[in-house]
Amino acid sequence: MPLFPRLRAAGFVLALGLSLSACGVNTIPTLDETAKARWADVENQYQRRTDLIPNLVATVQGYAKQEKDVLVAVTEARAKATSIHVDANDLTDPAKVKALQDAQNSLTGALSRLLAVSENYPDLKSNANFLALQSQLEGTENRIAVARRDYIAAVQAYNTELRTFPGVIWASTLYSGSKPMAEFSAAAGADVAPKVKF
Repeated sequence: MPLFPRLRAAGFVLALGLSLSACGVNTIPTLDETAKARWADVENQYQRRTDLIPNLVATVQGYAKQEKDVLVAVTEARAKATSIHVDANDLTDPAKVKALQDAQNSLTGALSRLLAVSENYPDLKSNANFLALQSQLEGTENRIAVARRDYIAAVQAYNTELRTFPGVIWASTLYSGSKPMAEFSAAAGADVAPKVKF
């Protein structure tokens, strides 16, 4: 084969490759991986909170023996939250994401009641271990909020790419198995301001 047709064929292949890379063919898998990585961050923060709970319960238990119901509720909520696992492949199933979210919301509520109980025990509130655990728990709750926000943004970008041009073309051809991912929704009652009594 003469040199000129070879150069023309190589130029055509190069131009085709550049046009495909510039048209967004890799955007869907990139956004999919980003959303899965953000989900891993959410799971990591949930695990951090779960790991703090036994120490917090043990510390409170030493001071507040009569608050057994609250301690049992926290332990049960922790057990339920750790029993539900949503794999990155399950992110397209809204029911599984909602089940995890509900379990985590129950755990958040139980922890809130536990921290409220601590107000009745001045010695507990001044205990260095309790204060350190409470601070770590508050920091973890903030990390959870940030991780969830980042996950929601990544899922929004991914889902938008599946529904807009040119992503819709790639979603219907090369990535036909790609489905929209489930997002978090606000907990029931989150839209109602808490009542403060003095």
